[in-house]
Amino acid sequence: MKSIKNHLSLVIALLSILFSIQVFIIVDRSISAYEKNLANNYSVVVVSQKTLDSKLIIDSNPIIADISSLTPDSVIKRLNTGMSATNIELLKVTLPKFYQVKLTSYPSPQEIELLTKKLLDYSSVIKVENFSNNHDSIYKLLLLFKTVITVFAISMIVVTTLLIFKELKIWQFQHNNRMSIMGLFGAPTWMRSAVLFRLSIVDALIASAFSFILFSVISTDAWVLEQFANIGINVVIFDPISDFLSMVAIAMFLSIILASLIVLWHKEEV
Repeated sequence: MKSIKNHLSLVIALLSILFSIQVFIIVDRSISAYEKNLANNYSVVVVSQKTLDSKLIIDSNPIIADISSLTPDSVIKRLNTGMSATNIELLKVTLPKFYQVKLTSYPSPQEIELLTKKLLDYSSVIKVENFSNNHDSIYKLLLLFKTVITVFAISMIVVTTLLIFKELKIWQFQHNNRMSIMGLFGAPTWMRSAVLFRLSIVDALIASAFSFILFSVISTDAWVLEQFANIGINVVIFDPISDFLSMVAIAMFLSIILASLIVLWHKEEV
């Protein structure tokens, strides 16, 4: 029973850390996916008196992904109140050129302002519609989400540090006498510390296995999938290969650091 308690304390600590990290990864992926959707749906409309050189504009503005010409037929259709075919063709000739500019990523207000100025520098461009009001509101909301995630990450690091030091003190108290006795009999440091490293490695694997099961269930839960579908994004909640390997690596690293600190502290006290 005592052995189970010794394992359980570190397993729970590691499990909470792995859970927090994976939740942070999921939220970060969700924000990135949502930001990508925004970039795909967002575009700048350029009005020009002459045909623009799309390749030249794209090459001079790395943020631009593509430029496509917009047909004025839809505008003419609204204005057509019984105009003759000749007048319609004449109107098509006199109307300026309309272009839709797609961007590589969802831009900041500063990037939008800079892009607008660059586009207006072309002599034939007479207007650039960047929908700044709607864009700024969405960007600020996205920035708020990112700030919340950053605060969450910092909080997670603080909690992780506290958990590590708590387990450090518990393990040091439990194994202090045994390590001291082994030292008196001339046992090398690696032998005195072998049980600590063995326990830490085993607990890291147990915590990683529990995390794998937990997030495998969450990633296939119908309610969770429905929530992501409702906001129109497709997110990898849990990758059974890369995410699990990351969990194992993090758990092993924290556990070995914990055991190493115990050994170092024990040396200082001796």
